[in-house]
Amino acid sequence: MAKRFGGKVVVITGASSGIGRATAVEFARQGAAVVLAARRMAALHEVAEECVEAGGRAMVVPTDVTDRRAVQHLADRAVEAFGGIDIWVNNAGVIAFGRFEDIPDDVFEQVVRTDFFGMVHGCRAVLPHFLDRGEGIVINTASMVSNIGQRYATPYTAAKFAMRGFSESLRQELVDEPGIHVCMVMPAAIDTPLWQHAANYTGRAVKPLNPVHPPEEVAAAILSLARDPRRDLFVGAEGRLAAVGNTVAPQLTERALARTIERDMFQNRSAPATSGGVLTAMPEYQGASGGWIEPKPENPFSWTNLTLFVLPVLLASRPLGGARIRHAR
Repeated sequence: MAKRFGGKVVVITGASSGIGRATAVEFARQGAAVVLAARRMAALHEVAEECVEAGGRAMVVPTDVTDRRAVQHLADRAVEAFGGIDIWVNNAGVIAFGRFEDIPDDVFEQVVRTDFFGMVHGCRAVLPHFLDRGEGIVINTASMVSNIGQRYATPYTAAKFAMRGFSESLRQELVDEPGIHVCMVMPAAIDTPLWQHAANYTGRAVKPLNPVHPPEEVAAAILSLARDPRRDLFVGAEGRLAAVGNTVAPQLTERALARTIERDMFQNRSAPATSGGVLTAMPEYQGASGGWIEPKPENPFSWTNLTLFVLPVLLASRPLGGARIRHAR
């Protein structure tokens, strides 16, 4: 049986764990050659072995996406090894939790450099190649917080908002290049080691907001965009509801989200201040899963969704009828 991505070459940043690892394995399972990039050499080799076992080809290129020349080297190595690049997934990301005034300058800036400029560097490296070929797909891993703010995560949210604006602007510049697509995937809370790798200045141990989705759900969405490119794609009903709520009842939605984060994002124990894996990669937690959940079917009518997003909309003075979620191609 033919594999959907047989003969395709896919570059994935942030491939050493979490969404990147799950995505790499799934592309390999579908026959693709995957070029794996992240800061952790040992973890990348582990992922490469899993990709080969899944039926694909894999190459490891240790890369710090904050270094533009390193990202250009990543693109050059992919072209040299496989003759070209078909899909580029800008997935590398880190997060820092804490009040804005408590997050150190160097940690704040590194989150933005990794999450936003890492994506910019990826686009700079691969876009000339795509323009020469007249085709190619860029998939940027954003977040549901590219549409709505998040308490205690100012640098991460700022970077994801910037990613959305950049992606929309770049699409306009490519309007006369129908074969080149810039897509964005926007997950809700995902069961990955992002939470263990996080910088944390809240004084409390953090955890994902409920409901938590498995990383394979995001991987499936990324492969869906690679098969059928669209502007953007949510993973989890929470993101869709948040976007609607922030459009029709922004103040109520912000207040509801702030209170939900205060109640649901922390474990019942204290935690020392740490830069986590933001400034220096951590050797621990290399799996796709962070061990936060057993995968369960999504329930869009969960109590969290209803209280966080639906009730503010219902209470808003403006009617709901004019709001639409964008899924335009």
